[in-house]
Amino acid sequence: MLTVLMMSAALQAETRPDLGWMSGYWLACDPGREVSEVWTDPRLSLMTGMTVTVRDGRVGYEQSRIAPVGPAPEAPFAYFAQPDGQPVTVFPVVTSSDRRVVFEQAADDDFPKRIVYERDGDVLSARIEGEIGGETRTVRWRFNKAELNSRCPA
Repeated sequence: MLTVLMMSAALQAETRPDLGWMSGYWLACDPGREVSEVWTDPRLSLMTGMTVTVRDGRVGYEQSRIAPVGPAPEAPFAYFAQPDGQPVTVFPVVTSSDRRVVFEQAADDDFPKRIVYERDGDVLSARIEGEIGGETRTVRWRFNKAELNSRCPA
């Protein structure tokens, strides 16, 4: 019985991680591209996020949330992504640790397949992974902790 309880607690810790380390305002300044991402601190079982990307004179956005995938209190967490007002795509947590989390969707033919966040000090790294036309593709961001609504130097 104790082993079952320990395994259940380990599974819950992995699929319902404390992601407070992601909260804050993050800014990535790359040549020709500015990306700001903000995550609220966890409130019960919910974090909300917003990403704004400015590139080549255009702006894009994504509304996100990290929340349980179902109504049960023990339901695992997932990343709910809604880029540019498109329908929501759900990426359940597949693994997590103190400063790293991996979300992965079930559909094999959609890009991205996987979302990964890692934090090291005041740097939040994010990447999306998957396949497009049979080729593996990865897009990376390196965010620095910043004051709310900061912008990249002109």
